[in-house]
Amino acid sequence: MKFPYLRLLFAGLLTLQIFNSQADVELDRIVAVVENDIIMQSELDAKLRTVVAQMQQQNVQLPPNNILETQILERMILMKIQLQRAEETGIRVDDETLNRTISNVAAGNNVSLSQFKEILEKDGFNYEQFRENMREEIVISRLRQRQVDNRISITSKEIDNALANMEFQGETETEYLLQHILISLPEAPTPDEEEQARLIATKVLEDLNTGQDFTTMATTVSDGQRALEGGDLGWRKRNEIPSIFSAQVAAMKKGDISDLIKSSSGFHIVKLADVRSSEMQIITQTRARHILIKVDELTTADDAWVRLDQLRIRIEGGDDFAKLAKANSDDKLSAAQGGDLGWSSPGRLVPQFEEVMNQLEIGVISQPFETQFGWHILEVTERREYDDTENAKREKASDTIRRRKSEEAHQNWLRHLRDEAYVEYRLDER
Repeated sequence: MKFPYLRLLFAGLLTLQIFNSQADVELDRIVAVVENDIIMQSELDAKLRTVVAQMQQQNVQLPPNNILETQILERMILMKIQLQRAEETGIRVDDETLNRTISNVAAGNNVSLSQFKEILEKDGFNYEQFRENMREEIVISRLRQRQVDNRISITSKEIDNALANMEFQGETETEYLLQHILISLPEAPTPDEEEQARLIATKVLEDLNTGQDFTTMATTVSDGQRALEGGDLGWRKRNEIPSIFSAQVAAMKKGDISDLIKSSSGFHIVKLADVRSSEMQIITQTRARHILIKVDELTTADDAWVRLDQLRIRIEGGDDFAKLAKANSDDKLSAAQGGDLGWSSPGRLVPQFEEVMNQLEIGVISQPFETQFGWHILEVTERREYDDTENAKREKASDTIRRRKSEEAHQNWLRHLRDEAYVEYRLDER
């Protein structure tokens, strides 16, 4: 994400925007009690101002203020519950990790950390508050990884079945842009609760079918995690679509809106906003060989550099690279092959190694350089354009199966957390 879109990052991080105001300040009050914690009106107001600014920047039509306020409060409650569970399970984020993450965010926007701070302050964001919200996001991400993502497994048979099904459907290259509305149910709904939710969902569907804007309706009534983004689920392949409505989507055309779809989490409505075809994946593969000298108590970094530079000079003078690799390299696996690493695709090797390799012309020996494994010299022996479509399909199938399972498990986990937590609303106590 580049600098012009920096503000959109803050929406993903759920940061609080601090505004200087000359208006009269009302007495603060509690708007919700969440287990052993509270949410204050001032926190809700700050979050509301931030979300409104972000939605306006993205040209998303705003729902009525009271509805938006309720949506935001519910999101804050869910965040509080997750932070409490993380604290109970001992998840912490130290300052070193936090500083490194923020530095990476700044670098990703092509600015220094000091420039990043200046941008935050200029745009009305308090840096210390930004840090703490970033810390909370990392904590919640680690909690989800521990409680949901790490418990998901994918077998080769599942990948084979997914690929076979995609081939049978003839949709291996088709992607769908989806929007989603959820009218949620509690974990164990009563018949009255289920009927009430059905009536609300039916009315929403009727409004959509008579021309109401889907994005506006999603931000107004949806209980889905992407409600404030207009229900946007992004571009997805067939096997990336949640299984509860994948069959309906397959039968829909661009612009179609589904019927009500019932699941344990509630009533869903899906719009197929667009359809597109993806392209064949051709990549540049590189074949290289290297010699590695590790640094240890007997070999310093200077020693390693000198040894490798001497080996480089010998190779350039005519000595055989493969023989020197077998005799000198500390990478015993590749040394047995004369230093040969075989064909590598982008992203397979560590970044420092790949960066040097990509800059080298074929047949040229690099200067000694360092990675996390030690010091290296390398030679690129071949390059080729390679059709990686089949392997990419398999990797993508694995990723999308994991993503689908993770999303469904995450929704169920959040619903369970929310239902078992003690929450007392005081928003209407004006």
